[in-house]
Amino acid sequence: MLLSAGIGLLNYIFVLLGVTGGQHYPPPLPQREEEECFEKMKNGDEAARTKLIEHNLRLVAHIVRKYYMSAPNQEDLVSVGSIGLIKAIDSFDNSNGARFATYGAKCIQNEILMYFRSQKKLGCEVSINETIDMDKEGNPLTYIDVIAVDDTIAEDIDRKIHIANALKCIDTVLSERERTIIILRYGLGKWRARTQREVAELLGISRSYVSRIEKAALEKIKDNLKI
Repeated sequence: MLLSAGIGLLNYIFVLLGVTGGQHYPPPLPQREEEECFEKMKNGDEAARTKLIEHNLRLVAHIVRKYYMSAPNQEDLVSVGSIGLIKAIDSFDNSNGARFATYGAKCIQNEILMYFRSQKKLGCEVSINETIDMDKEGNPLTYIDVIAVDDTIAEDIDRKIHIANALKCIDTVLSERERTIIILRYGLGKWRARTQREVAELLGISRSYVSRIEKAALEKIKDNLKI
């Protein structure tokens, strides 16, 4: 199973990093250093990205201990939550001055929630009535309690991550002309959305040429979207 393989790989990485125990997680980065790491990561610095991951693993462990204290598979939940952490780091926009922790925590919780949902799909392997934790009143918390959440946090975060990655692709994957046409067509930034004919007149090219470039650009974005 792909998820199991991913969990196993993350556990192996934790061993290499020397962070197998909660007490060994590196401390959170000071705000200034965290911001510098995100800026370096934007410029392709993999070391800065790794540093952000390492110094936010404590957040994953905290969430697992706080909300899933009685879960029998806490190590797996830490690994699953770490996948959410990596997604959060790759999609976080630090330009608005917000701290990463709040956004990261939501992504981590979302990833764990999706993990429980995938366990529900296993059917005969996992009972949705199995107790995974206890609430504040001492009542059992089951998989179905976690799955049957009425809010849309999971969907909202997934949508934001997709949007963030799509915008990143527009900036890094498309040619200048492709980027210009996509920005004009879909009203990104300060621009309003325009028809293909309006874009063609603005750029001095044919509408059919705009259509071909737009189609190719959208295919590039689709091929490069990896979440």
